Amino acid sequence: MSKLSNLCVKLAPQHSRGLTLSNPVMIASGIAGYGMEYGEIADIQKLGALICKGTTLMPKEGNAQPRLVETVSGLLNSVGLENIGVNALIEEKAPIWAGWQVPVIVNVAGETIDEYVAVTSKLEGVPGISGIELNISCPNVSAGGMEFGVDPKLAAQVTSVVKAATTLPLIVKLSPNVTNIKEIALAVEGAGADAISLINTLKGMAIDIEQRRPCLGNVVGGLSGPAIKPIALYMVFEVASVVHVPVIGCGGITCAEDALEFIMAGATAIQIGTAGLTDPQLGLDVLEGIDSFMRQHGVQNLTELIGVARA
Repeated sequence: MSKLSNLCVKLAPQHSRGLTLSNPVMIASGIAGYGMEYGEIADIQKLGALICKGTTLMPKEGNAQPRLVETVSGLLNSVGLENIGVNALIEEKAPIWAGWQVPVIVNVAGETIDEYVAVTSKLEGVPGISGIELNISCPNVSAGGMEFGVDPKLAAQVTSVVKAATTLPLIVKLSPNVTNIKEIALAVEGAGADAISLINTLKGMAIDIEQRRPCLGNVVGGLSGPAIKPIALYMVFEVASVVHVPVIGCGGITCAEDALEFIMAGATAIQIGTAGLTDPQLGLDVLEGIDSFMRQHGVQNLTELIGVARA
């Protein structure tokens, strides 16, 4: 890849420690597990950052099977935040991350505000962890998750207390299942978010007409994939127009052109989600495509493209 283009981005420019990525391409939470699994088939060290799967205070088994249903241009998932718990993450995963070049950001989930704080507090000072992504937008768990992300006051409250519990840069991941995404974004920014990522999945379901029952064991799941890209792009465009912290775009990105749309809408960085499940090399292809576009159009610094569609 050419070194002529400056692909560096700053995700937390107002934070004392900062969070600078070598490039804007991130892997979204839940796509690459803890990174070791993905690393066997793609060189994740070349990417901007990895968001590990949602992490809770105690281990979670997740939702009943089936958990995945393919849709037209999308995927319904109802994994339910299955994970090993924060203690095992600290003992087993973080020591490996500490030797990596790519920054690892931990996606933190909880059923109560106290649980969010407890998980975040345990991650404080752990080598190998570069930041926190606060998950207040998961639509397929029975408690916590999205309920914090659809109410501006609750979203601000959980952001504020988590911010006070960590010296790590704090990214807050928003739900699209709201009527006014800008209101939620402004609330978490005001409460101390260093960056905002959006969007998480949209609530949805599918029915097996032969069995005459819902396809998912949890009935409801989160819709992701190319089908949601126009919604995600619009919400990034809207949020980037009102906040003064970096925005990270996620939702339906399948190629460099998609990623560039999000960047031009105002995203400082992007996350590869569902499409990375079918093509583990996609992040690297997107990165190469962004660099190629910049060279072809004489753009030397990625910051020249951020938000240009809003001008």
